[in-house]
Order: sequence, then C-alpha cells, then structure tokens
Amino acid sequence: MNVRKPVTRKPAIRKPAIRKPAPRLLVLSIACALATVPVAQARAQDAVATDADPQDEARTTTLSGLVVTAQKREEILQDVPIAITALPEQLLQDTGVRDIKDVQLLVPGLTVSSTQSEVQTVARIRGIGTVGDNAGLESSVGVVIDGVYRPRNGVGFGDLGEIERIEVLKGPQGTVFGKNTSAGVINVITRRPDYNTYVDGELTVGNYGALGVAGTFNSALGENSALRVYAAKRQRDGWVDVHTGGGPRREDEDYDQNFHSLRGQLLLEPTDTLDINFIADFTSREENCCTAVTLVRGATAPIIDALAPDEGVIPVADPSRREVWSNRSTEQDLKDKGLSMEVNWETPWFGGATLTSITASRDWEAINGLDFDFSTADLIYRNADRDESFTGFETLTQELRLTGSTDAFDWMVGAFYSDEDLKRNDSYRVGAGYEPYVSTLVFQRVAAGVTGLGLPIDTSNPAAFFSQVTGQPFGTGFSGLGALDRYQQNAKSYALFTNNTWHATDALDLTLGLRYTREDKELDSVYSNPNGSPGCAAALADPAGGVAQALLARGVPLGALTPEQQAALLGQLAPQVVGFMCLPWANALHNGRSSHQEREEKEWSGTLKAAYRWNDSVMTYVSAARGYKAGGFNLDRVQSADGQSSSGAGIVPVADTSFPGEFVDSYELGAKTTWMDGNLLLNATLFHQTYEDFQLNSFLGTSFVVRSIPEVVSQGIDTEVLWQTPIEGLMVQGGLTYADTRYGDETPTAEFVFPGPLYKLPGSRASFAPLWSGSASVTYQWEFGGNLMGRFNIGGKYMSDFNTGSDLDAEKVQEGYAVFNARLGIGSRDRRWMVELWGQNIFDEDYIQVAFDAPLQAPGSPAPGDPLNSYNGFPGAPAMYGVTLRVHY
Repeated sequence: MNVRKPVTRKPAIRKPAIRKPAPRLLVLSIACALATVPVAQARAQDAVATDADPQDEARTTTLSGLVVTAQKREEILQDVPIAITALPEQLLQDTGVRDIKDVQLLVPGLTVSSTQSEVQTVARIRGIGTVGDNAGLESSVGVVIDGVYRPRNGVGFGDLGEIERIEVLKGPQGTVFGKNTSAGVINVITRRPDYNTYVDGELTVGNYGALGVAGTFNSALGENSALRVYAAKRQRDGWVDVHTGGGPRREDEDYDQNFHSLRGQLLLEPTDTLDINFIADFTSREENCCTAVTLVRGATAPIIDALAPDEGVIPVADPSRREVWSNRSTEQDLKDKGLSMEVNWETPWFGGATLTSITASRDWEAINGLDFDFSTADLIYRNADRDESFTGFETLTQELRLTGSTDAFDWMVGAFYSDEDLKRNDSYRVGAGYEPYVSTLVFQRVAAGVTGLGLPIDTSNPAAFFSQVTGQPFGTGFSGLGALDRYQQNAKSYALFTNNTWHATDALDLTLGLRYTREDKELDSVYSNPNGSPGCAAALADPAGGVAQALLARGVPLGALTPEQQAALLGQLAPQVVGFMCLPWANALHNGRSSHQEREEKEWSGTLKAAYRWNDSVMTYVSAARGYKAGGFNLDRVQSADGQSSSGAGIVPVADTSFPGEFVDSYELGAKTTWMDGNLLLNATLFHQTYEDFQLNSFLGTSFVVRSIPEVVSQGIDTEVLWQTPIEGLMVQGGLTYADTRYGDETPTAEFVFPGPLYKLPGSRASFAPLWSGSASVTYQWEFGGNLMGRFNIGGKYMSDFNTGSDLDAEKVQEGYAVFNARLGIGSRDRRWMVELWGQNIFDEDYIQVAFDAPLQAPGSPAPGDPLNSYNGFPGAPAMYGVTLRVHY
C-alpha cells in the first residue's frame, strides 16, 4: 500500500522560537552588539525541539525533515518536485558563505562571476545566465532575499548577514517567483527575531590585512514583539598588485574590501494569527575593483609600452602573478538600503487560509571608476564621479498571496507589482595616449595597403597620422571628456499567479501553476560629446580628401595613379580610417542625440507537474514549465553600418536598441529518495531546456552589442546526496551536474559567419557552461574534555573546462579546476565561544572568472591565435586564511 508521508503543509510563515520576557537593557545591549559580533548556530533548532511532539522531533533529527519554501509554503524537501539544493545555516557558516558568489562552492551547476566591478556580478545555473555587463539586461537567475526580489544579480551581491538557509532552485521558477527566473532562483532566508535575549559576537583576522567584526543583539520587547539588530564591518587589503605608471592612480593594490552593513528587524505578533516583520538595512562598500591580468600579450603591446612611462602592460603574460598595470582609478562606491514589511495573517476564510503581503522599497546605487584600456598608457578611462559613472535602481515592490490547504488541495493565488526606476550616467574620457596609439594602429594598416600596391610611403612618426588626416595640431583631435550619456528607464511589472496541487490519491500529486505578466518599459536616452569630437568631425567632413591629404604628406605619389586607381585606394582606406576615428566615444554623430523608446510585453508562463510517492522512501516526478525573461534596451552607445542594430560594424548611430524577451520550455524527470531511516537522501533530475531568443550581450573590443540567439539547448542531469553517517557527528553533502548547454546552429546576422566576431557560436557549447561540475562538503563534529567540542569542515567545487568569453575565442578557455575551503573550530559545548581556523581556496588555485578582448588591443581577426590580439581576464581570488572568534551571551 502506498502511504503518503505525514507532512503538514502550511504557508511559509517563519514563527520565532520560545517566547520569554526580556530585560529592558535595550540601549546598552544594542551598543554591545554593534561593538561585538554573530554566532547563533543551533539555537533555533534547539528551541524548536523543546516543544515538538515526538514524531516531529524524530523527523527534525534526520535529513528527511529538512524544510524548504520553494513553492512559498513550508514543505519537506523530499516532497517538493523541484531540483533544489538546500543549504542550512551551519553549513553556510562552515564554508564561509557571506554572499551569493560564495554559494557556488556548494552548488553544482551554479557559477557566479564578476567583471569590471562587483556591480557586474552574474549568476548562471546549468550554463544559463545573463552574459555581459549592461544594466539594461535583466537577470536569468533571480535573487530573492527575505521574499524581496532584487532587480539584478549585482544588486543582490553583498554581505547577507545572518543566514538561516539558502535554497537554490534550478530550472524556470517564474510561476511562483515571477519574471527573470528563467534559469532558476537563489532564495535567501535570513534569521528573524525570536523571544530570547542574547548578544552574539564575531571577530575575524586574516591574511591580506583582513579584519572583520560583526554583532547581533536579539531580545523580546514584550509578550508580542521582538527585535533583532545585526551590524558588520569588514576590511581587507587588495590581493592584486598594481603598477600605476605615471598615475594619477596611487593605489598599488586592487580587489580590496571595505564595507559596513547594518540590519534591523522588528517582529510584531499582536495575535496568534497575525505576525508582521519589518526589516531595514543599509550597506556601504567603498573599495577598489576591478583591474585585469594579461592572458595574451599581442602585437599591440609594444605600442602601449612606448606610450607608458613604464612597461605599459606586463612584459610576459603570466596571470598567476596577479600583477596588473593601471594608471587610472578603479574606485567604487556602492550604497544599498531598503525597507520591507511582511505580514502573515491566518484568516478565517477558506478553512484558515493565510494572507501574505510583502511590501518593499529599495534604493541601490553604484559609482565606478574604470581604466578602460587596462594599461598604464593613458588611453581611455572613466572617473569615479556620480555625474560620469553612476548606476542606480529605485524599486518599489508589492506581493499579495492567499495560501490555503484542504485534504485534497494545496492552493495559492497572488498578485505582484513592481515599479523600477533605473538611472545610468555613462562616460568615456580620452587620455593623452589615445591619439598616438590609435593613430599608430591605423597607420600600420594604411601603410600595408599602400605598400601592397608597390607605392612608397614615409613610415616615420605614425602617431601623427590622424593629425595629418584632420589638419589639426597633434593632440587636439582626441582629448578630454569624449562621451557623457544619460539613461533613464522606468519599468512597471504587473502579474497574477496561481500554484495549486491536487492530491489525487494518497500517492499521486498533480500541480498546475500559471502566471500572467505585463511588462511596460520606457527609456529616455540623451547623448553628448562634451569635447565636440573634433577629430571625428573633421574626418567626416571629407573622408577621402583627408586621407589623401595625409598620404600626400607622407610622400605617396597619388598623381602616378589613374583617377580610377586613386578612387579605389581611397575607397578602401577611408572607411577604415574614419571607422577608427569615430569609435563610439569619439563619434560626433552621437553628439546631441536623444531618443525615447517604449516596449510592452504581455506573457503567460506556467508549470505542470506530476509527483508519485511509491512509498515512504521514493518519490518520482515529471514536470513541464514555460519560463520568461523580459526584453529591454541596450544602455550603451550602439552604432552600425546602416543604423540597424542587426547590421555589421559602422559609425551610423542606432536609434532602436531594444531586444525581445527570452523564453524557455523546460522538461524534467526526477527522483527523490530517502534511505537509512531518513539519514541518507539521494536525489536526481534529468532536464531538457530549450531557450528562444536567448539574450547575449557581447563585448566586441569597443562596445557591447546585444544579440538574440534563436535557440539555446541545455540538457543533462543534476544529482545530489546528503548523508548523516552512522559515525556520530559526521555529515556528507555533495552533488554532480552534467549540463550540455549549446547554441543552436542558426546564424541570425552576418556576425555569426566568419569573419564575423561571433562566428564560433553556432552549434558550440555556450560560454560559462562547464560540461561537468561537482561539489562536496564533509563535516565532522565531536566532543572532548569536560565541556569542549570540535568541528571540522572541508568543502570543494570542481568545474570542467569552459569558455569565459561571450564570443568563444579560444584564448578565453578556462581549463578545469577545483577550489577547496576548510575550517577547524574548537569551542564550548554550550556554544558560548568558539575559535575557528579557516582557509578559502586553500590550494591557491589560479583561475579566470571572465576573459575578454583587451579594449582597442585586439584589432586582428577573430580567428584563433591571431598575433595582433591581446586578451585580458578578471582573476579569481587567491588563498585566504585566518582565525575567527565567536561568542554568544
């Protein structure tokens, strides 16, 4: 006989622990909390077990009792027909997880990387995620923190504070979590206030001058309310050495850390059926990030060297030295703050259905400096100034849902609204080295074309070639603030959704979920060239005449050619010369432009699942889902041959920078099994996902272009094991993912055909898509002495080789590698104190997060091994180690 496990399904209301009257030393205790820091390990579990009935208590001591809220109601992990990796508080602490980038160590199939700054932090699941650095592209992997959606992955990057658990949901989750979760969701649940009074403290010191303090104060404010305050301050020196050349940069290290965070929660429970939780948080990061190491030193490097007061770039490419050249600031200033209110009311309607309301207002902004040429030659850069380099999101969200259960049905209906204002100020400043560098680069091409016809040409002083074309004094055609653009986008999203499970029999569950989303976006863009772009303007006035003038000045005997030969030569050379003189930040055709764009999307998404419980140990399921990710606008200067976004390279500004929404059809066949009296969980999911109009944002050396890939297919298997071994205190968690994620064979534009820059994509494995990835964590806890305990954890993540570039250049392949973290703690059994020795990337593995064409330094063809091209990469963090003291009072 098939028997359903005795599980009580209920809405995702997280009740606090045992209520206790609290002393009124509130002010003093908060001060202590801010001066010290958090430990809080198994208190909540211990408190909950106090009042649990024997059956529940037995379940919570085994893995079979793990609870998740993947469907926005509390359910046992093994009963949920979704591929989920659930990470509890203690495991997160053992492996040093503080932000979403750290989470990837514990989740196979999840990769998280950062590029030009920590703002550009992107998560990918099963090889699918947003590719590129553009605030106009929304995320494929949603980040939700305490029920509040973050508009981009980078906006959700930062110290997460006291984490109760993290759930990583794989595959489309749009029915429950909304738009922009077409690849999955990272659902973060932090610790709420409870009715005990205590202070937790943490002090951390480590290499690279790391110092961190954090503290928590928690107390009841009476019989029906409780308060929790968390504060943290962390700083660390940079782990990349910077050669600053002639400056003005003075910081000789990069990738440092300097942030502080404050978070307060107030829980009100005026009745047994109503709870209200208020959260206010603020985080500030003032750091330097991110320079890039040289992966390949191409033939342009000697020109860079000649224009720099030192080597310009590294003499011999060696990324493992973690040594970079940068004369401009990479200062970043990030501010993140928000307010939210979650209300849960157990209504008298529909048999005690729960009404949940989550209201949130968030304000996030980032100011970033950038040395765009990644060298000490002063070519092009962006100041860390609010007027010139700013990205900000102001977001208001409201979610309402009504959730209930009967013997036959678990049901949920809801509505969601968001109003998001995105503001971006973008700029490019042109340094003194820009004109001689680009002029030399272009002249080399011109000279090759002229000598190929058997004509002589004076090759001296190639840096002066542009000034000869324009007739302007050297150094005046390209300098100062070349581009200053403003983008203001408003996005409003409305959604209605429902997710319902019918318990057709004691063994069979059928789930139907639907979501209707309406997305309205408006973008206003204003483009300006404050320096007037005199070099480009002069070239545009008479392209062929300017080139002819320069050739004559260099002794080219144009008079010896027939008029037809002259026209052919100038017709070949002039477009190339003007193209380089009118790159996006120097293109006079952009100056004074403004545009207004609108788009509206109305889309359905949904899921259908069938789950069958064969017995208490085995549940299998099959699911189909339709996911959706909103379209948008490219927030960058876009130009092409004819003003159409889909056309090839050129200098004509593109007015329509929109791109369509992204869709996915996903199918899964999974099994969740429980063994050894609930102490061993073995789960596996076969998946097949087909994406339509996949949004690819690719950097092509001078600008970002957005292309819609007609089809991307991701297929494979996710596996997971959790084992509470017979050896007391020994726990094993791990997983293995095989994901074959490939672009379709279509060639939507000429860029996808050789020698186009994206010709390698059709039929190839997608970027950031390792075929294999596996993670494992082993924890052992033991007691010794009169009142002491020890705890040891080691965890690691392996990924097979994958390409880190959006254009799949061979030079951007990251070979397979593994990263391991470890922690050893000794403390008291009552958890009053613990001292932990820890290490991250303990074997000091060298790897590259993202590789890219060195800006302006990859003028060759996209064919592998072209000696003209230089390539850079953003490195992964080195080995870090230290000691942490935790106290609880």
